[in-house]
Amino acid sequence: MTERVRYHAEVALPGLVVGVVAGLMAGGLTLLAGHRPGWAAISALSLAVPMGLLGAGYGVLLGRNVFQPGVFAPAGLYWLIGFPISRLVQETVTSTVILGRATLTEDLPAFLAYQAIVSLGFAIGFVWMHERLAPHWFMHVAGRNPVAREVLDRYIGHAEALWRVRGRRRALRRGEKGAG
Repeated sequence: MTERVRYHAEVALPGLVVGVVAGLMAGGLTLLAGHRPGWAAISALSLAVPMGLLGAGYGVLLGRNVFQPGVFAPAGLYWLIGFPISRLVQETVTSTVILGRATLTEDLPAFLAYQAIVSLGFAIGFVWMHERLAPHWFMHVAGRNPVAREVLDRYIGHAEALWRVRGRRRALRRGEKGAG
């Protein structure tokens, strides 16, 4: 593995973890919904794998400066496509393993449209979790990984900009209260 690939793999790791955990949790809900443990395990794994890969892809794109900390729209579009694909993989793999044949809903466009709607909620959760976990990991590897250092610097810049805006708002509120 070249150094550059290793750098991007390290930056991709938080997204991979968030995607895998989300997929496993969603698959675990299958167990709570009353399916047998084997069905739930296949369902969890068949969702965790594509979600993890897409989460890692998010991290790589973040490392390549395609995504920016604190900006939701590109991530929302990414998951608008990625989440329905992950669910389609899950449905196909689970039915193939459990039933011996792929069975999909008769109304595939409606299934995909519904998954696209759900994807926005997932995207919000994914970005929120990623932005809570990734900077800690980037701090850990930034000394040896220039890609992580650059992404961490963007996170720090974003946090500083938010802090300045917050300070200005506080000053305006204090000025308004003092004027009355």
